Amino acid sequence: MRGGRGGQRVTELRFPDEPVFVDQTLTLEYTYGAGKEAAHYLAALKEGRFEGTHCPRCDRAYLPPRPVCGICYVECDGWVEVGPEGTITGVTVVEVPFVDPITGKQREVPYGFAFIRLDGASTNIFHFMNETDRTKLGVGMRVRPRFAAERTGSLADVEGFELIGPATGGEA
Repeated sequence: MRGGRGGQRVTELRFPDEPVFVDQTLTLEYTYGAGKEAAHYLAALKEGRFEGTHCPRCDRAYLPPRPVCGICYVECDGWVEVGPEGTITGVTVVEVPFVDPITGKQREVPYGFAFIRLDGASTNIFHFMNETDRTKLGVGMRVRPRFAAERTGSLADVEGFELIGPATGGEA
């Protein structure tokens, strides 16, 4: 069977014993359409609000928004304002630096990172926390967003979430 490079038999191809590495820096700039749901969500963030989509059958409020209910598989019928306060459903303190894809800058460590269910929402969002002390963070704790002074309609409009109180009810 012929194939591979130059008509050689595949079984005749020889590969180096050691891997070959190519050191290369790529800079990629791109623009993409956010879509109807994300565009609406980002416009609300620019105004300092959180809006999710609503399922008419099961009454769930999806944040981040989605066009179709993940439980009922029916089209969401509109928008519902949720939050701005919420409850931590999962949290960690990250010790590994990374380049934030939104800002293009390396995030200083440590930083808090949490799954948050905003009041009135049926699903979680994840975002940065302004607290980095593990002993002060926990599931069930109450939080509120810290919005940027100048908002542009991007996920960076929420700089992070801050603690506003201990766990309430039986959530912790």
